[in-house]
Amino acid sequence: MNDDTVKLLRECGSGVKMGITAIDDVIDKVDSREFYQLLKDSRNEHDKLENEIQVLLDHLGDEGKEPHPIAQSMARMKSGAMLSMEESDQKIADLITDGCNNGVKCLHRYLNEYKTADEQSRQIARRLVNIEERLSVDIRSYL
Repeated sequence: MNDDTVKLLRECGSGVKMGITAIDDVIDKVDSREFYQLLKDSRNEHDKLENEIQVLLDHLGDEGKEPHPIAQSMARMKSGAMLSMEESDQKIADLITDGCNNGVKCLHRYLNEYKTADEQSRQIARRLVNIEERLSVDIRSYL
């Protein structure tokens, strides 16, 4: 395995963890059952992918990467501030959509940066992009 493979998997793992945290931070505040279910289903997809990434990283002898503490803190501060002004499904959908869009942007940057990563890790990154894009589309009716 080359270094780009490990780096891409680390970034995917970190991104999945950020997504899980974002969903966990808001899911219990959602009013709509359908919206709640969309978030729950996406959370489950994130969990599965996180486990798959960790197995690959373990196989490569790497511990993975936690999300950057500043990025996590800023995300929590933003969601806390927005929801303290108005806790609604609309605000939650707005926050989750922003997170999904940021995740997609970062993942594409990493796919471009780590060009020699193996196909399996590149496929995982693309799957995570698809999960994020699908969630942002699925929750548009709550914006």
